[in-house]
Amino acid sequence: MSQAATEHRAEAPRSLNLAILTVSDTRTRETDTSGALIVELAEGAGHRILEREIVPDEPNAMRPLFQRFAARDELHATLVTGGTGISPRDLTYETVSSLLSKPLPGYGELFRMLSYAEIGPACLLSRAVGGLMGRMVLLVMPGSRAAVQLAMTKIILPELPHLVREARKQ
Repeated sequence: MSQAATEHRAEAPRSLNLAILTVSDTRTRETDTSGALIVELAEGAGHRILEREIVPDEPNAMRPLFQRFAARDELHATLVTGGTGISPRDLTYETVSSLLSKPLPGYGELFRMLSYAEIGPACLLSRAVGGLMGRMVLLVMPGSRAAVQLAMTKIILPELPHLVREARKQ
């Protein structure tokens, strides 16, 4: 790792305030094992969960939540699971992409690269997407527990504090 990246990570906040959003037409709090895994891993890394919601995969339901989260300055990031597939019902990618002020294409690219090692070319069906919505980091991962485990442990938890630091620089 470069010296600059090491210094930036050292200056990044250690504990973040997060919102967790599960996009699903069928899951409840009791059956939302992917959202629960995000909470478990994030809290295990020392972060605080300020919001946790389940919303149907409908732009008119998702958009106001994202806007409400982005308006809360104490909320550093929103982590989303679900809705990243290619079926006609999957609209999370389009909804999130339309709201990003600064897309981070490397997030989805890296997720698919790492996912390829586990599931092969089926990784093409994932439309993991991320970026900034104002000063808030917004990262979307697929709805399976395996995908959440991969994204959280290999990408999000190691880099999220650095992303937040950069997003909030004056």
